[in-house]
Amino acid sequence: MADRVQETLVDVAIVGFGPTGAMLANLLGQAGLSVLVIEKETGIYPMPRAIHFDGEVMRVFQSAGLRQAVEAVSRPGTQGMHFVNAAGETLLIRGGTAELGPHGCASNYYFHQPELEAVLRDGVSRFANMQVLLRHEATGFDDQDDGVTIAVRDLERGVDRTVRARYVVGCDGARSPVRSAMGSTMNDLGLRQPWLVFDAVLEREVDLPAYTVQYCDPVRPMTYCNVIGARRRWEVMVLPGDDAAALVRPDNLWRMVAPWITPGDARMERAVIYTFQSVIADVWRQGRLLLAGDACHQTPPFLGQGMCAGIRDAANLAWKLEAVLRGNAPDALLDTYGSERLPHVRAFIDLAVRLGNIIQTTDPIEAAERDARFRAGQPEIFEFPAPTLGQGALDSTRGAPVGRPFPQPRLDDGRLLDDLLGTRSAVIGHHGILASVASATGARWRDAGVVVIDRPGDAISRWLELNAAQAVVLRPDRYVAGVASTAAELDRISQHLPAIS
Repeated sequence: MADRVQETLVDVAIVGFGPTGAMLANLLGQAGLSVLVIEKETGIYPMPRAIHFDGEVMRVFQSAGLRQAVEAVSRPGTQGMHFVNAAGETLLIRGGTAELGPHGCASNYYFHQPELEAVLRDGVSRFANMQVLLRHEATGFDDQDDGVTIAVRDLERGVDRTVRARYVVGCDGARSPVRSAMGSTMNDLGLRQPWLVFDAVLEREVDLPAYTVQYCDPVRPMTYCNVIGARRRWEVMVLPGDDAAALVRPDNLWRMVAPWITPGDARMERAVIYTFQSVIADVWRQGRLLLAGDACHQTPPFLGQGMCAGIRDAANLAWKLEAVLRGNAPDALLDTYGSERLPHVRAFIDLAVRLGNIIQTTDPIEAAERDARFRAGQPEIFEFPAPTLGQGALDSTRGAPVGRPFPQPRLDDGRLLDDLLGTRSAVIGHHGILASVASATGARWRDAGVVVIDRPGDAISRWLELNAAQAVVLRPDRYVAGVASTAAELDRISQHLPAIS
C-alpha cells in the first residue's frame, strides 16, 4: 500500500482520524472520491471524551448510511438538562426529549466515544477507494497549483516519504499542524476555565438522575451526566487556590462525589483536568488546505456541541469537495465553507459561554441575584437554538428559513425524507409551480441529478405554507438553499444548482 500511496494523486487527504475526520472520510468515500487518511495513533483512544450529539448530527449519520449502527451504541436523551442552584431549585431547563424532533431523530443522544469511533471507522472500511495510514504523521505541506505534496513519516519504521492530494483537510485537533502550515490563528472568545472531569462506571444500581444536571452552586459548580449504560460523569470546576495534583487523587475525587456515589457503588474510569475554552480560527481555508473540527474551533461543553460542530463541518464540506472535484462547481465554492460555518459555530460558542457564565458564578452575591431573577420568572425552558449559516451557497435575497436545516418528516409512504433523497439536492414543491418553470430550469435539474418532488404531502405542505412558499430547494447537506413563491423565483434560485449539487 505504501508504494501505491506514494505514486497516486488522491482526491482528498484527511489528517486526523477522530470523529470529524472519520465522518468526513465516510461522506467522501460514499461519494466515490479517493481518500487518504493519515493518523498518528495506532488505534482509537480508549477513554471517554465527547458524550453527546444532537438530532441534526444523527441525521448526518443517517445520510452516511450509519444511523442503525450509531443507534446501537447510543441512547436518546430524556428530560433535557436541568440547571439547579444550591438550594435545589431548578433555574433553567434546556429542552430535549427522546421523542422524534424536526430532524426525524431524538433531540439529544448520549454515547461512549470509543464505541462511536469504532462505528465510524468500520464505516470507512466499506469503501475500496479509501486508504488509512495509522502510526503515520504528516510533517509538512507543499501547496501547489495542481495539488498538495505532503511529507509523511512512518512512526513505526522511521521512514519518510511524500504523498500527493488535490486537497488536504486538517481534522487534527487543537494543536493542528495543518492550521500551523496555513498560518491561521485562534481567536479567544472569552472563556478559559479549568474543570476536573471524572468518569465512573456503576457496579450496582444507584438512585441517580436520569438526565444531566448543572449544579450552579457558587461554592463549587459541578455537572452530573447520565451517559449510557452504567457510565456516569461528573465535571467539577477547578477554583483558584486548588492544587490540581491533589484534586485528582482518589480520596478527593470520592469526597467530591460523595452526595451521589461511594467507592462501593462504582469504579473510577478516569479523572483528568481539562481547560474549557472558547476559540475559533480566523482562516478555515488557505489554497488547497482546509480545517475542520477542533482544528478550527473549540467550545465549552455546556451545550454539548464540541463534536457536533465537527460533524457539521464534515457535512458542509463533503458535498462541496465532491462538486469541485467532479468539475460541477468552481473551486471558489470551497470559500463558502468557512463563510457559512464560522458564524454558525460562533453562535453556538457564544451561547455556550453565556450558559457557562450562569453555571460558573462563584460570587455569592451574584449567585443570589441570578437565582432571584430566575425565581421571579419560574423555571425557564430553553429550546435548542437554530443559527443560520453565514453567506455562501444560498439564496441571499431572503432570510430564514434559508440557511437553516430542512425538517425531515415522514413521507406519506412511510419513509423518512432522507431515505428518499440520499445525498442529492432536491426541489420540493406543489405541482403547479414546478410544472411552470422554464425548460432550461428543468434541464438544469436533470443535469444536476436533483430529486424533484411535486407532490410534497401533508407535512411538507404545512412547512411551505408556514414559510409563505410554494417550493423549496435543498442542498445535499439538507440546508435550505432557497424558497420560491413563483416559477420565476424558482428559475432564479435553480441557477445555483450547479454549485449546490
